[in-house]
Amino acid sequence: MSHPSLQASSEPLPSLPPCGALELDGDAVVWRIWAPTPSSVELVLYDGDEPRYVPMQREDRGYYSHIEEGVPEGQRYAYRLDGGNIYPDPCSRWQPDGPHRASAVVRTSRFRFSDADWQGIEKRDLVIYELHVGTFTREGTFAAVIPRLKELADLGITAIELMPIGQFPGNRNWGYDGVHPFAPQNSYGGPAGLAQLVDACHRHGLAILLDVVYNHCGPEGNYLARYAPYFTDRYTTPWGAAINFDGPGSDCVRQIVLDNVRMWLADYHFDGLRLDAVHTIYDFSARHILADIEQVARQESRRQGRPLHVIAESDLNDPRLLWPVERGGYDLSAQWSDDFHHAVHAHLTGERHSYYLDFGTAEQVCQSLVEPFLYRGQYSRFRDCRHGAPPVGLAGDRFVCCLQNHDQIGNRPGGERLTRLLAPPQLRLAASLLLLSPYLPLIFMGEEYGEEASFPFFCSFTDADLVESIRRGRQADFAFHGATGTAPDPLAEETFACARLSWSWPAGSIRAGLRQLYADLLTARRTWPALQNFDRPQAALLPLDGSGPVVELVRQASSTQQTLRAFFNLSGEPADIGQHVDEAWRLALSSESSSYLGQRRHSDPPSRLYPHECLVFHATGRNEAPKLV
Repeated sequence: MSHPSLQASSEPLPSLPPCGALELDGDAVVWRIWAPTPSSVELVLYDGDEPRYVPMQREDRGYYSHIEEGVPEGQRYAYRLDGGNIYPDPCSRWQPDGPHRASAVVRTSRFRFSDADWQGIEKRDLVIYELHVGTFTREGTFAAVIPRLKELADLGITAIELMPIGQFPGNRNWGYDGVHPFAPQNSYGGPAGLAQLVDACHRHGLAILLDVVYNHCGPEGNYLARYAPYFTDRYTTPWGAAINFDGPGSDCVRQIVLDNVRMWLADYHFDGLRLDAVHTIYDFSARHILADIEQVARQESRRQGRPLHVIAESDLNDPRLLWPVERGGYDLSAQWSDDFHHAVHAHLTGERHSYYLDFGTAEQVCQSLVEPFLYRGQYSRFRDCRHGAPPVGLAGDRFVCCLQNHDQIGNRPGGERLTRLLAPPQLRLAASLLLLSPYLPLIFMGEEYGEEASFPFFCSFTDADLVESIRRGRQADFAFHGATGTAPDPLAEETFACARLSWSWPAGSIRAGLRQLYADLLTARRTWPALQNFDRPQAALLPLDGSGPVVELVRQASSTQQTLRAFFNLSGEPADIGQHVDEAWRLALSSESSSYLGQRRHSDPPSRLYPHECLVFHATGRNEAPKLV
């Protein structure tokens, strides 16, 4: 059976000419720029000691172009506007010397991929590993990621997700301050290094997703407004001017974004995109830009014959992102759902500041295992209004959930991971909640072994006024959200250095035990039929005498009779579940097994739950699940 996205049909999107330095036959290149703001545009070619200025041909709707033969790879170029200032290409595919300097020609068709037989990863099989290239290794490059891919694949990861890599100022940045959305970061290894990483992922059987930012651009090195109305003053975002998706000139802005989508999926062979903060993508057109992005991805999916995924980050609890077009939706592959994280985090840590004000009860942890949105139109104290809508008709594999991600860690003043906030049994319990849930799991780099290094916000801007504004703004953000503590200086190199992974789990350590639990739970997700059914399971808080709370989760296979029952002790006290399990149920997994450096021993009765323990049982005699305990 072909992938559903391969069967979708849609009208072709209207097309405007692509921008950038685009390869033609042989060594010819066409330079095209959308620049209705200046009166004239010249191409500046850096061939030798002196730059060469070439008048560009004016085209309809504010485009300019020029074709040149015999252009070498790496040719440096820029644009001069109205005979005055010179700026890099906003649609540059390569910024070898950073965002302020000349752009360079790169021919993506000359990348050498060996993944012709790559079939991709189906959405239901995604186990996403979010990583930041600069801190994932000491080298901080695309190439340095490659030696670690085998261990991720062996762990059970099926897809890595790169935090944004569009060219940003300096060498240290989360990536959300990019100003050249088509150009892979030079300090990471540029276009060639990125292509090699994608190809290596596919060799290891891993999909690779890219976090892209279509809601704003960074503040330093942002020259887009010099060329055209890329931005609008009708809306604002927390990070800067909003992108112009529905005002005068927006057709061309939309086309550039869709060309960007197509480039990552076609030229670089990415398996999907994570769209940053779509709730700040403002578009009141009759057809939303998100629907167009999904359509481009489906066109590429059909052309390439493999599944491609578009996953939205949103805090609106809005099912329209996922509903089909005929129902008024955008039909994206999946969306992030924060409520699971908030419920588990607030309950286990006891924190109640900011959005955690709406969470923290055991009932919410229980409900989060069957409802991706806990707020489906109910009143939110944090927001002081009703929030969300019911995700009617949407299966669990349309939602990405996590225990930690770059925001949930990095937006704390100290950038503390859960490892610094919870005891080992609680970490194991949290991992069990995530990986036994009916959602697509996202694991933040290092989480699988209990990395203790913080992940604070960091950047390396050079503008002095901007630097001071960033420092004040971060502290104001923490104060607004009710978090306490002083954040490290985001501009300091040691703030960046402290975020590097140790990538260490010595044998016999708590870290090794936690990593083994992740591996076993991921094996279970892959091999136990009951965990491959993403329809809503059943969950309930158990009535227990004098102990608890304990949540029971029931997952049942759709194609076999296999039924799994997971019991999560959400308290710091032991609990007895003897009245709920008998000899018909066999213990398959314990998060407190000695294999994971937990308290449970083989002589312990399976009806006794240790504090913060998860026990998984399967019915005997019915397509038995592998016994991991």
